[in-house]
Amino acid sequence: MWPSSRTTTHTERRTDRDRFHRLARAPHDRSVSDRSAGLLAGLLDDLVAEAEVLTGMLAPLDDAAWERPTPAPGWAIRDQVSHLAYFDDAATLAATDPGRFRAETAALTGRLDTRGAALADQIAGQHRQLPPAELLDWLRRARTEYVRVLGGLDARTRLPWYGPGMSAASSVTARLMETWAHGQDVADALGVRRPATARLRHVAHLGVATLGFSFIHNGRGVPAATVRVDLAGPDGETWSWGPPGAPDSVTGPALDFCLAVTQRRHLDDLGLTVTGPVAAEWMSIAQAFAGPPGPGRRPGQFPQHQENR
Repeated sequence: MWPSSRTTTHTERRTDRDRFHRLARAPHDRSVSDRSAGLLAGLLDDLVAEAEVLTGMLAPLDDAAWERPTPAPGWAIRDQVSHLAYFDDAATLAATDPGRFRAETAALTGRLDTRGAALADQIAGQHRQLPPAELLDWLRRARTEYVRVLGGLDARTRLPWYGPGMSAASSVTARLMETWAHGQDVADALGVRRPATARLRHVAHLGVATLGFSFIHNGRGVPAATVRVDLAGPDGETWSWGPPGAPDSVTGPALDFCLAVTQRRHLDDLGLTVTGPVAAEWMSIAQAFAGPPGPGRRPGQFPQHQENR
C-alpha cells in the first residue's frame, strides 16, 4: 500500500469513476458517424480507466509522499501530476480554440527560449508551490474537461499540438500513453506494481506508429525497411504490426515493449527479442512521446522481469 494520512473512501473512488465515465459516454453530435463516435468513445473509456488507476495511487498519499523522487531526474511525484494536468489543459485548449493554442504555444516557447524536455522542466518548476490537494484537484478537473470536450468531436478532427498536428483519436491515445507512462513513474516512486491491462495495446500501437519520429528526433534518417512487431498481450492475445516474415522484428511481452517505447525501462532489463539491424537501432532510441529524446533509464536500474505481466 501507499503511505497515507487517510484512506480513500469507496464513495470517493466511485464518484471519480462515475464522473469520468459519464463524460466519456456523453452523446456525440448527430453529425458524427457511428464508427467515429464508437472509436473515440472506446478510447475515452480506456483513458478514463487509466486515469482511475493513477488517482487511486495518488488520493491516499500524505503531503510528504508527494515529494518522493521518481525515476525522472529532478522530478517528484508532484511534478508528474502537474505535468499531466498542464498538458491535459493544453490539449483541451487545442480542441476548443486552436488559434489561441498556437499563439500561446509560440509565446511560451519564445519566452522560455527552450523546447521539449527543458520546457517540461520549466513547467514543472512553475507549479511546485501548489499544495498536493490542489494538484490532485487540478488533475481531476483537467482530465474531466478534456474527456468532455473530446467526447463531442469526430475521431478524425485535426488538432494542433507542439509537434505535428494530430487527429482527435490520436490526441486521446497520446493522453492515455502519457497517463500510463507518468503513472509508471509514480508507481516506481511508491514501490507499487500495476497489473498489465489490454489498454496497453494503445500504448504499443503508438510506439509502433512513432518509429519514424524516433529516428527523426535523434537526427537520423528514417529507414526504408519495415519492422514486424509481435507482442503477447496480458490476456493471452497476440498483437501484431508490420509484414509477417520481415527480417527485422521485435517480439516479447506487450508490457515490456510499452516500457521500452516510453523509456521507462532500459532495453537490457526487458524480455524483448530484437532481430535485425533496423529493429535494433529503433529499439535503442524508441520514444512514443513528442519532443527531443530523453535520457531514459539506466541498465540495471530496475530488476529484469519484476513487472506484473
